Amino acid sequence: MSDSVAKTREEVIQSENYNGIYNKYIKRVIGLLLAILFLLILWPIYLVIAIMIVIDTGFPVFYRADRGGYNNKTFKIFKFRTMVKDADKIGGGTTALNDSRITKVGAILRKTKLDEIPQLLNIINGTMSFIGPRPELLRYTEQYSGEEELILQVRPGITDYSSIQFINLDEIVGGDNADEMYEKYVLEEKNKLRVKYAKTVSFVNDIKIFFLTVFKTLKKIVSVISKKK
Repeated sequence: MSDSVAKTREEVIQSENYNGIYNKYIKRVIGLLLAILFLLILWPIYLVIAIMIVIDTGFPVFYRADRGGYNNKTFKIFKFRTMVKDADKIGGGTTALNDSRITKVGAILRKTKLDEIPQLLNIINGTMSFIGPRPELLRYTEQYSGEEELILQVRPGITDYSSIQFINLDEIVGGDNADEMYEKYVLEEKNKLRVKYAKTVSFVNDIKIFFLTVFKTLKKIVSVISKKK
């Protein structure tokens, strides 16, 4: 790639939305206050889910793993554990369709997206936001180049454009060679959507993404319930 085409980090990180007051300060304050409020409201649900997980497959209740984060700093993401213990050592980083590592309780949590609510803790400690690029495995963030580096200029979030488009990711990657299928058919498009978010981050866009996520999630839950009838 010629020098005229290649973009250095300095050329990529310009004074755009991701360098604005909303992204750097206001969004963090709003996220912190809302996360504390939701945590106070939802703690009974946390307790019930924790008990269900322990009864089903024992401890640990939470799944914690390294992800690439804001300003390219590694952080630990919190989720309710939905797979068997040491699942990362048994299979790949992408969850396949009908993945045998998923527990009975885990399947319910994944379909309802309740496995994601512990990320309120990530929002409180400042490593995540409600809305922002879904945090990625380090082996992928370490390969970011050009405009992809913009992804690391905003805090990763619980949902974004890519979460909405790939809400049925397991169905897309299928049951075999999930990592290979993810890298071949999903990763590039996901990164484009993550870059899109970084370039257009704003309060208005965050509100739109929030309501789209709620709509898509409810639609998925209804679909799951309908199939069981």
